[in-house]
Amino acid sequence: MTAPYDRPTATELVAAVRHFLSTTVAGEVSGQLVFHCRVVANMLAIVERELAAAPEHTAAHQARLDQLGMADDAELATKIAAGAVDDRYTEINAALRAAVWDKLAVANPKYVRPYTDPLSAADEPFRRTDFDTER
Repeated sequence: MTAPYDRPTATELVAAVRHFLSTTVAGEVSGQLVFHCRVVANMLAIVERELAAAPEHTAAHQARLDQLGMADDAELATKIAAGAVDDRYTEINAALRAAVWDKLAVANPKYVRPYTDPLSAADEPFRRTDFDTER
């Protein structure tokens, strides 16, 4: 991170709070409060991933929209709903898969980890056991 902010960075602050909740606090409480500590720690992990990935994902998303000739998501949605881009199914499908891939990589990387890229995910059936082994 560059000026005007000094360390700790937003990412470092979020990581410190997540670590505190998932280790110190969760180790001192029980029952429903432990569960809530884990939920909040998971939410903070999502924030960490989003902070790290946002510049790359934002640029990639804008590049996909530009390649499709769309100003923004709203224009793309409007054209899809109107059937105005039905002849571009493969191209739009690939762009939308890539967008969802980026969102899943932030929300829960375990959902993208078994696959090599957004299009390969269509080649393999969803197996719940792929995700149950990692926490």
